[in-house]
Amino acid sequence: MAALTTLHVWRVPRRALGGAMLRMALDRRRVRALPGVRFAKLLGTGTGATFGPGDADLTRWAALTVWDSAADAAGFAGSTVGRAWARLSTASARLDLRPLHSRGTWSGRTPFVPENGPKTDGQVLALTRARLAPARTLTFWRAIPPVAAALHEAEGVLSRFGVGEAPIGWQGTISVWRSTADLMEFAYRHPEHRAAIARTPTARWYAEELFARFAVLDVAGERAVLD
Repeated sequence: MAALTTLHVWRVPRRALGGAMLRMALDRRRVRALPGVRFAKLLGTGTGATFGPGDADLTRWAALTVWDSAADAAGFAGSTVGRAWARLSTASARLDLRPLHSRGTWSGRTPFVPENGPKTDGQVLALTRARLAPARTLTFWRAIPPVAAALHEAEGVLSRFGVGEAPIGWQGTISVWRSTADLMEFAYRHPEHRAAIARTPTARWYAEELFARFAVLDVAGERAVLD
């Protein structure tokens, strides 16, 4: 059976923030130990306004997981980790994803391996993730606001928010697009984004980086938690 990548997103009330932070501390190893897990990251999120440290959204949390199979992924809801987050949250969504393209590494690994399959003409999810070089962090934060603003106004973007393993130095974005064509139009033709891409090699912002694109196979739950 083919591997499956899932993105779980939970919205928690402010009274449950302490519980959510405790879960982030306790569940990192637990989720990686679940049957069929190849790779897993628990993530904080941001509003996507600036993708900087002041952008944190403490009422939304996420888990990105690569499973051996869809059957293994189905077991998450009944696991200790899945049940704990369900008790904390007031709303949640799960996206089932198939990797279409992946470049770079995450914690020294290449977790998303595209497999032979049909091209998609439906919705796609783009993931960017980087570990910032400490000496370049400030210049990155100064450069990113125009790109964040452009992303908010991009044609065809359905959802977008920041993600990270830690508030500072671990930057990422998740965006869901109406189509691959809309994503490519923004990535390669929008002037602010093109300028950031062109500057990356000389600015040397990243100690490690990854970009991946996925076909969105299914969305279950309340999509509003992605906004």
